[in-house]
Amino acid sequence: MRILVLGGSVFLSREVARVALAAGHEVVCACRGVHGPVPEGAEHVVLDRGEDTDPRSGPWAQLAGRGFDAVIDVTSTPSWLRTALIALGAEPHWVYVSSVSAYADTGGGRTAEDTPLLPASTEDLDNRSGAEAYGRNKVACEEAVRTATGGRALVARAGLIVGPGDYSGRFTYWPVRLARGGRVLVPAPPEAPTQVVDVRDLAAWLLHCAESRMSGTYDAVAPAVPWDRMVQEVAAGVAVDPGDLELVWAPPERLTELGVNPWVGPRSLPLWLPGELDSLADRDVSAAAAAGLRPRPLAETAADTLAWTCEDPDAKVTGLTAEEETEVLAALAGG
Repeated sequence: MRILVLGGSVFLSREVARVALAAGHEVVCACRGVHGPVPEGAEHVVLDRGEDTDPRSGPWAQLAGRGFDAVIDVTSTPSWLRTALIALGAEPHWVYVSSVSAYADTGGGRTAEDTPLLPASTEDLDNRSGAEAYGRNKVACEEAVRTATGGRALVARAGLIVGPGDYSGRFTYWPVRLARGGRVLVPAPPEAPTQVVDVRDLAAWLLHCAESRMSGTYDAVAPAVPWDRMVQEVAAGVAVDPGDLELVWAPPERLTELGVNPWVGPRSLPLWLPGELDSLADRDVSAAAAAGLRPRPLAETAADTLAWTCEDPDAKVTGLTAEEETEVLAALAGG
């Protein structure tokens, strides 16, 4: 197959290009390339989607006549996707990577078919302004690709994508932290769900969808696991002796009182989604599993993520610093 990856130099799009090349496909990556090279063996067409906005000229004109069998896109900017759809048409099979952030209802255990969506954005919203803007942009992108292809596209609503190369540093916090051992701050309750997907498993499945011209909408993430199991599997993956760990389960209200932030960023406990938000990490993914998504063991993802942080000096780890965690643990011990 001749596959166009709109992207190809960063995390998921780069992994998609890599697995497609490994499968023997001809791969073209269209991106700026400023964040790193595309995989060896892929053709790089320099494309700046913020600047190259005319679908009939420039790099788009160069791509339009290439006869691609499939296009895989991860953008969250609706105008960028519409430009690509005009330039490339509906003949290639489109695989669009959306997000579970598209959902308006955070009820757990639900499927893509029975969960209401946020209203689609009517213009390009600033994704940095919050999760709702990002989700509304993704909904608008979904609508654009379905309209242009007559519904023949594959829409994958990804959950939290993790593994080597994760530029967010969210999951990465846990392999790095647990490998140090000692007293570890974790968010209660232990049975609360958390849910991720290894970038390599998602990329392989997206390629499978392109190869088989699969259509429809799927939640693309591994089955949810409770926090206590997630911590156990990550600890096993980084080969820490359970006897060297003391897990301190802190109630959400105490974490909030002590200035610990959820999800991501400075002074956060990454992946923690308190209250009703935890259902965002509890999607029913049986449809994707039936369609071939095969998640690897979480311990393997943890081991490989830790190895990546040791190999790459630019690997990002977000969340509480060691000093901040010690401060919070001391406050919890003091009541």
